[in-house]
Amino acid sequence: MGEFVRLEVSDGIGTIRLDRPPMNALNTQVQEELRAAAHEAAERKDVRAVIVYGGEKVFAAGADIKEMATMTYTEMVDRSGDLQSAFTAVAKIPKPVVAAITGYALGGGCELALCADFRVAGEKAKLGQPEILLGIIPGAGGTQRLSRLVGPARAKDLIFTGRFVDAAEALRIGLVDQVVPDEKVYEAARELAGRFVNGPAYALRAAKEAIDRGLEVDLDTGLEIERQQFAALFATEDRTIGMQSFIEQGPGKAKFVGR
Repeated sequence: MGEFVRLEVSDGIGTIRLDRPPMNALNTQVQEELRAAAHEAAERKDVRAVIVYGGEKVFAAGADIKEMATMTYTEMVDRSGDLQSAFTAVAKIPKPVVAAITGYALGGGCELALCADFRVAGEKAKLGQPEILLGIIPGAGGTQRLSRLVGPARAKDLIFTGRFVDAAEALRIGLVDQVVPDEKVYEAARELAGRFVNGPAYALRAAKEAIDRGLEVDLDTGLEIERQQFAALFATEDRTIGMQSFIEQGPGKAKFVGR
């Protein structure tokens, strides 16, 4: 457990909790603790789904600008790979991941939310990539993940202008998937994550990998990734359980064991 990031596990859901008041600024220490929490969530068998949460007031308002302002070019060359890979560790958790967004999710905070499979936002949430206002661009995946999620034109609008979007616009453009009252954000995220806790763990993992890897390649290669993942699931116990349950009881009745 880190000083600013911890993994809390309850009922099959692992919550990666950011806790660096007042704004959860993502300095180097937070980035490395985030990486460690993501690896732990990925490896633990008692974690079947994951929530990334910054608390009731703010998700994460971005990088620690005071830390970055004094860095030289060569220092950032050395650091930038670790910065990206810390966020990628969250994106590569082989389980369903939900970002529970309250308050601000800006810059690195928005990039962290983009690493999740689903995003639940409070009604007063604000999201954006304001790095251009500092004379830089997003460096933790924003130019790539945002454009894949909302399309290149909308991504360029947000990144070129640095403007914030409210929850309603974020929902309209597909940046978030659900908007709820601010006080209900974590509850709604747990409800969403809870849908996957008793699911077929390896099938969920295969589906996530096929979709995510498929987005990076041509259609034929993507289809081959899908074919391999599909065939491999016939070695799992959950596949046997699922098909036998369907034959005997119809769809939706299987009790999977995660193997």
